[in-house]
Amino acid sequence: MYRIPHRIKRKKSIFKNKFFWLIILFLIILGGMVYFLFFSEFFQLKNVIITGTEKVSPGEIKLIVENESETKNLFFKTKSIFLVKEDKIEEIVLDNFPKVAKVNFEKKLPEILEVKIEERKPVAIFSQDEKCFFIDNEGVIFEETSKDNMDFPKIKKSNFQDKLELGERIIEKELISKILNVFSKLEELKIPTKEILIVSDERINVITLDGWEIYFNSKKDINWQLTKLKAVLEKYIPFEKRKDLEYIELRFGDFAPFKYRQF
Repeated sequence: MYRIPHRIKRKKSIFKNKFFWLIILFLIILGGMVYFLFFSEFFQLKNVIITGTEKVSPGEIKLIVENESETKNLFFKTKSIFLVKEDKIEEIVLDNFPKVAKVNFEKKLPEILEVKIEERKPVAIFSQDEKCFFIDNEGVIFEETSKDNMDFPKIKKSNFQDKLELGERIIEKELISKILNVFSKLEELKIPTKEILIVSDERINVITLDGWEIYFNSKKDINWQLTKLKAVLEKYIPFEKRKDLEYIELRFGDFAPFKYRQF
């Protein structure tokens, strides 16, 4: 039986395959780009600028940034501006500086990193026992202060015995906003405030300088309660009689019952 001879097809050398050389070229270009961006001297971090600080030391923050900007990759160390660990730096700064509210970063290529610090601004004073602390609009205490400071509303919590730590949120943001709203409207009504006492999750007692109190429900519409307060003061309580009040109750319904002290 006659057989047709089987031809053995010789394999084409990989070095003659154009796709092989395209892959090699791609890897060379990719490696060059990686080296240029992350390891070359051109994009190494050389200057850290700290802005926005008033009470916080910019030098200490700069030292943190410089210490955390070095990265080890395989056998190489780099301070590439593209590899700066911004999240970690922010975490360290916030943990160590209670006065700092936010940290933002701006890369100014090829070698400058600007760190923008936003410090907490006091909106009230929170007091416990004999200690007083500035508190910001997030409800976070961040700095000890004098109890004689008269520029801010004074806030207390009833039966509050927890140990306080700077940087800790002790009042919810929504509640501190309502308290500031109350304080502002009372100033408009010429009612000087001595202290604002958070009695519970639902109750706020405002103690005036004249010694009488105003009861608010923090879970209900504060603006409506303030409207009732203004109406009852204008209609039923002469200005000269305010000092004789014991309390005005705003927590229930559409009424604002009040009581004079017994002398």
